[in-house]
Amino acid sequence: MNPPRYRCIQIVASIEDRSAGPSYSVPNLADALQRHGLSTVIYTVRGWRQDRDAANDRVVETPHATYQQDFRNLPLLNRLCLSRQLRLALARGAGRGDILHGHGLWLMPNVYPAWVARRNGAKAVISPRGMLGREALQFSKLGKQLFWQVLQKSAAAAHCLHATSEQEYEEIRAFGLTNPVAIIPNGVDLPEYPSRTPPTLPKRTVLSLGRIHPKKGLDHLIRAWAKVEASFPDWQLVLVGPDELGYTRILRDLVDTLRLRRVSFENPKFGDDKIRALQGADLLVLPTLNDNFGLVVAEALAAGTPVISTRGAPWQEVESRGCGWWVDVGADALAVALNVAMGMPRSALRDMGAKGRAWVAEAFSWDKVAGDMLRVYDWLSMGGEVPSTVRLD
Repeated sequence: MNPPRYRCIQIVASIEDRSAGPSYSVPNLADALQRHGLSTVIYTVRGWRQDRDAANDRVVETPHATYQQDFRNLPLLNRLCLSRQLRLALARGAGRGDILHGHGLWLMPNVYPAWVARRNGAKAVISPRGMLGREALQFSKLGKQLFWQVLQKSAAAAHCLHATSEQEYEEIRAFGLTNPVAIIPNGVDLPEYPSRTPPTLPKRTVLSLGRIHPKKGLDHLIRAWAKVEASFPDWQLVLVGPDELGYTRILRDLVDTLRLRRVSFENPKFGDDKIRALQGADLLVLPTLNDNFGLVVAEALAAGTPVISTRGAPWQEVESRGCGWWVDVGADALAVALNVAMGMPRSALRDMGAKGRAWVAEAFSWDKVAGDMLRVYDWLSMGGEVPSTVRLD
């Protein structure tokens, strides 16, 4: 098979925050596309520091360029990530039929791909990355409405949108966008599967791993824990992640108010430390209000750990696959699932985790994800049959 005749530029405002999903998924997608023979490059405004590759415990195979950000000293404009350098680099680098794949919304680097594609005859793909979810739209609501009308509406001119789940596809349609939508999940790395005996943590552990942010529903998880803590004295709840909006303090106050004794907060974990935390836990809980994908669920399953996810994330299949629970958002539903899961022997939870790991290896490998994305790019650039992942309705 000959390599594609077009090239692909992946555009993302930032990949400097190691706890953010795009910092993981965009470089890994680009690397996998490179391995499939597609000439790919990453353009960003906030990129890796010089030590980023080593610090992130990964080798970046894809060429990547970080462009100067304008108005860094002006708070509002700084937040928008304006970059004339990035816009000009796209204008110079994108030719007819090339793919400009932008990740995210509400920042200027998310606007440039459609602008440039329209002028240069390239094809624009936009991944909203969960930013059209109902709860996500409520944060800075008026600012987003203004940005949409003035600038971001150009995303409606994208040749294709990319959703990471059926749920995100529904959110895109509910927002009123009628573009073709490719439904392709994020990929996930499959770590080595070490022996998990003896247990790596002194107590059996329920783990929450991710941003400490109001949309993640962690207050619901803590209230659910309050309903089960006394019944399971050999279990602990550990919340791991970076604080956002000072929310950790609010959650600590809630723990104190409820007089909980086995709840702890830990700093973010990355690389091998993150894998060890996932493999050392008996159960991973994602109590989110809204997530377009919920990467940590895939990462936990890849590590062989069963999960409880709310219906705020698109993981209904964990139940049919026998590797977890998919429950309503809220403390009561979480408490019911926790009561069942924490009452199971460690061996039974391990068996569930093994089923999840096998499913992730089959359905969420980067090779499969890149292959599906490449077929979408081929269709956009060269025409032909509509790929099976694309919805036109």
